[in-house]
Amino acid sequence: MTLEERLDFIEFRQELLFENSEYSRLLFEYKVTREQTRAIADLFQEYRDMIDAGEKVFHGSFEQRVYDTVPQCNHDYHFAEFLAQTNHKQGSWEEVFETLYGDMQKYKFYMENKD
Repeated sequence: MTLEERLDFIEFRQELLFENSEYSRLLFEYKVTREQTRAIADLFQEYRDMIDAGEKVFHGSFEQRVYDTVPQCNHDYHFAEFLAQTNHKQGSWEEVFETLYGDMQKYKFYMENKD
């Protein structure tokens, strides 16, 4: 990592701390970079577009794309789920979580009581 990349990483982590939202704390905990955060947003938008177009999407392929984007979280499916659920809670890309994870038994209570 270059000095400039390291400085940007530190500055971004400081911004996440000041934001102090559930999503920013998640990104901070998993040491996600600014660039990775932008790529995650692009991925969520891509999945939103696929869902809107009526394409079939699956949580396994979504999780693999998250791992490709954030390699330090490789095979940590909880991270991908947390990203989707946290975005859902804050009203962002809600259909992505609902489509990929909404019918899972472990999220049944959450989905029934989300409002």
